[in-house]
Amino acid sequence: MTQKEMMLSGKLYRSSDPELKQDEKRARQLTRMINNTTEEQKEYRIQLFKELFGSTGEKIYIEPPFRCDYGCNTYIGEKFYANFDCIILDVAEVHIGDNCLFGPRTCIYTPCHPIDAEIRNMSIELGKKVVIGNNVWLGGNVIVNPGVTIGNNVVIGSGSVVTKDIPDNVIAAGNPCKVIRPITEVDKKYWTEKLDEYLSLKDN
Repeated sequence: MTQKEMMLSGKLYRSSDPELKQDEKRARQLTRMINNTTEEQKEYRIQLFKELFGSTGEKIYIEPPFRCDYGCNTYIGEKFYANFDCIILDVAEVHIGDNCLFGPRTCIYTPCHPIDAEIRNMSIELGKKVVIGNNVWLGGNVIVNPGVTIGNNVVIGSGSVVTKDIPDNVIAAGNPCKVIRPITEVDKKYWTEKLDEYLSLKDN
């Protein structure tokens, strides 16, 4: 197996491999171009993001600055928004579903390093895939650690460090992040009433 194949399969690999360095260089070039765009170049910026990532939905919007390792290992669904200072370290695959919102300084980490110092000092590492479902809102300064899966219809409170999987239809927060409560029909009723209020005021 090549170093890239080992990296993407979750095995130990060397990031100094020439093929990986070339992929890394491409990502650095594209993110530099993205982060240097102006507010008048939004469509061009989106075009660059679509070139950077493995795949995206039609409608995505990411506020610069943005950083990533490779970009090509990140797969994003429809109607994605990320606020300022998003970081996605994608040495393993990152899958983000539809209708996801990331607050400022949201970070997704897939890289891992050996616990054993002697092996770690050999500059050998590995990555673990991260999966984020549909309709997920990550608050500001949320960190998603390697190997985590976040379910559908989840809200993660700001400042949380997500170290373990989070199930569908919950609010979770903390360091380490834990489920606080389920999202219920009471929430649906409350926010439907708020929407009705908004629509009535908007029409006046």
